[in-house]
Amino acid sequence: MSGTQRFLRTLEHPARTAIAAVVSLWAAQLCGLPEAYWASITTIIILQSTLGAAIAVSSQRWAGTALGAFSAALIVSYFGSGVWAYGAGILILGLMCDFLRLGNVAYRFAGITLAIVMLVPRVKSDWIIALHRFIEVSIGILVGLAITAIWPEREEEASPPAQSKPMQN
Repeated sequence: MSGTQRFLRTLEHPARTAIAAVVSLWAAQLCGLPEAYWASITTIIILQSTLGAAIAVSSQRWAGTALGAFSAALIVSYFGSGVWAYGAGILILGLMCDFLRLGNVAYRFAGITLAIVMLVPRVKSDWIIALHRFIEVSIGILVGLAITAIWPEREEEASPPAQSKPMQN
């Protein structure tokens, strides 16, 4: 591979990521979302090497975000955003994700969303904040999946398989 080809291969992943991040930021801004950067952050997180892998993990992230946003708004509405309510919310989300068999990816995104909605002080209704977060993350996921489908990440050149050593007793 020539130096130019190597440079272009090196440039491709950052260019793909930058374009996807900007497209999701613009999309969220066009929707008038006040914290559009969450769409961009989500897009960067979900970019995967294959569309199948991105879809599988994105459905868990989307479900976790929805559960976290709804739970946060509900908890803050009834119990406020204190430390104990937050801790209880994280605990309950873990139990809910296990019960619903959503997995750890969904639980992490639920917890992240709960933290953002509950712990960042704002003047708008908690339900509006939760809805905004859900929409922003959804835009980020959709843009990430679209970019992955349109411009898949190249597989790395296959390297020879490593020689394994026999197990010793």
